[in-house]
Amino acid sequence: MDAPNEAWAGPTVGEVGELAVLDRIVRRLPPGSPEVGPGDDCAVVSAPDRRFVVTTDMMVHGPDFRWAWSSPADVGWKAAATNLSDVAAMGAVPTALVIALAAPQDTPVTVLESFADGVRQAVDALAPACGVVGGDLSTSATFTVSVSAFGDLDGHAPVLRSGARPGDVLAVSGELGPAARGLARLFRDGVDADGEPSRAATLASGADTDPDVARQRRPVPPIADGPAAAAAGATAMLDLSDGLAIDAGRLARASGVTLAFDAEAVPEGSALHGGEDHGLLATFPAGTDLPGGFRRIGSVLDRGDHDLLRAGVPVPTSGWDPYADWDGAAG
Repeated sequence: MDAPNEAWAGPTVGEVGELAVLDRIVRRLPPGSPEVGPGDDCAVVSAPDRRFVVTTDMMVHGPDFRWAWSSPADVGWKAAATNLSDVAAMGAVPTALVIALAAPQDTPVTVLESFADGVRQAVDALAPACGVVGGDLSTSATFTVSVSAFGDLDGHAPVLRSGARPGDVLAVSGELGPAARGLARLFRDGVDADGEPSRAATLASGADTDPDVARQRRPVPPIADGPAAAAAGATAMLDLSDGLAIDAGRLARASGVTLAFDAEAVPEGSALHGGEDHGLLATFPAGTDLPGGFRRIGSVLDRGDHDLLRAGVPVPTSGWDPYADWDGAAG
């Protein structure tokens, strides 16, 4: 593989050692306002509501990102954004992140610093009250990131996937489709003659400046709209990580309902089956003034023979499945 990007320079993590690497990373991360932050065996964070939500997510080089296509800062941004979105989908305000990294011994320290910069940029842009309060470093043949995120419900009940009711309005906040279109562009134009991801091909083809590729690298989930939806009385909600159809199917089954998409609001193709946009799908009682960036895309029906309908036609609940869709090729 050709040189991924300019971050890959300088001494490696194996040469510098864990303590020095940790020091160089922590000073770049957003601290937030924990009662006790990095430095002890655990962080201590406050939970004003006496309840908190917690989620975790992994990103592994190969199935989740490629160095030929994403900078370390892009990976840091995405690792933070995807977890912040899960917190928002419960109607909670993100308050803290815990990040674990496993990197090959020959990884330059600048790669981890750039990753930390990307985390900070995402938090500053999406959830400025949140901070990184702890984590872990290890080594692995494959670069692996694990992020746990915590959030405050701020007095609201959590918004679950199981609360949609017949007669509710189905609405979405955020983009539908650009991340999948960006990934398709990279697999088409960002590979070499053998089909391997290539930084040189990505640059030469112009894919590097494609706005859809930018959304694949750095999703912009509508974090503030999660708590806003909870305050507006959302009956069910989830993060659109794997694609509208597959995620809407999960909500339909959890709630025991059928979801009907408005054909003009949900076109076929990447808007329906593409993943990694990390928008929010929610249901609201009829007549609710939809908050923030939410827009109507359909309605909730009594449970029928199918999870999803579009213009009365059943919709396959297909989307990203790491076990079904990842075969280790091209990377």
